[in-house]
Amino acid sequence: MNCAIVGINWGDEGKGRMVDLLTADYDIVIRYQGGGNAGHTVVNEYGRFALHLLPSGIFRPGVVNVLGSGVALDPESLCKEIAEVEAGGIRITPENLKISDRASLLMPWHRDLDELEEMRLADRKYGSTKQGIAPFYSDKYQKKTVMAGELFYPERLRAHLADIMEWKNLILTGVYGAKPYTEEDLKAWLRDYAEKIKPFITDTGAFLRNAQKNGKRMLFEAQLGSLRDLDSGIYPYTTSTNTTAAFAPVGSGCPSAAIDRVTGVVKAYSTCVGEGPFVCEMSGPEADRLREAGGEYGAKTGRARRVGALDLVATRYGVEVQAATEIALTKLDVLSYMDEIPVCVAYEKDGELTEDFPFPALLDSMKPVIRMVRGWKCDISGIRRWEELPPAARDYVTMIEDAISCPIRYVSVGPERDSIIVRY
Repeated sequence: MNCAIVGINWGDEGKGRMVDLLTADYDIVIRYQGGGNAGHTVVNEYGRFALHLLPSGIFRPGVVNVLGSGVALDPESLCKEIAEVEAGGIRITPENLKISDRASLLMPWHRDLDELEEMRLADRKYGSTKQGIAPFYSDKYQKKTVMAGELFYPERLRAHLADIMEWKNLILTGVYGAKPYTEEDLKAWLRDYAEKIKPFITDTGAFLRNAQKNGKRMLFEAQLGSLRDLDSGIYPYTTSTNTTAAFAPVGSGCPSAAIDRVTGVVKAYSTCVGEGPFVCEMSGPEADRLREAGGEYGAKTGRARRVGALDLVATRYGVEVQAATEIALTKLDVLSYMDEIPVCVAYEKDGELTEDFPFPALLDSMKPVIRMVRGWKCDISGIRRWEELPPAARDYVTMIEDAISCPIRYVSVGPERDSIIVRY
């Protein structure tokens, strides 16, 4: 049985901790889209880690981790991340990490262009993490990227990079007035970063097809969430790829893989990093207290996350977009300080209510309809059985379950691997 673990909302739902937990039942974990622009925080017996490119199954002995062809492969970011994880006592080898030879390389100029464009946009910016993701995917669809497998063909690589660099320098200097790249710059980058990841690069498509034939269980790990999906999200305040479970087989490099189970991850309240409409957003001291209670700061950027009430309108939509078969509800313990818990049950515009998620252009004019529900006012972080949760906490979970029409199988009450309640 294959499973995709995906975000239901804006990202930052806690997917990494769920992948880390569920990899006990899988043989292979595959990142199938996105790059180093977001973080998955994992807390286990090795410590606390913020992963950006490495699949969250890297901590499980015997599990093979794959970076698929749909990933924005940033060698510089990946080298630094491997070093950080290995410093925590985890050995990373070509046996437990495999990189698709068809994954395209994110180049240093992609980060430059990302930052330059955000500067040009000024107060109209998209809220990019400036990790080069949008320029990278733009180039990929223009067929102007270098595949990882080209690192094994130096003469072809040099010629290909020279062609792309000539084009990129025209943009850097002509559009933005920035410094051009030189052949020496690229030689240094290849030596310092790209060469170091070569041992991990292989034909992962063949590896996954063979694993499929042998009945291996695959876990597909997504980045961000439904509302950041390029096609289904709050465009243009999205990422530049598809964050949905439906894209997992394609982005993994094994299109024939069937997804049997989709575990959607939902936070017990709402958070959002970056720009764009966020109907349920809180502000002032109430928001500050929730942000501090949940430690809501970006794993990649350190930016304070925007916070808000659990948004049932957006969550219901996210469940539908992902075709989720079950839900993992995370950070329920964070709400334990509240006497009453706000929940966004509908949107209102010009006196009319809707429970349907609207077209992106309408979101700025929507107002949240908030209903307060009873809190439980006690520490639940040590609870491991559903029956032992306070009645108000159980009511909160079942209220969400009923509203989104999807069963909540897991309830997380802390960041640690074992801080979980499995309902069935």
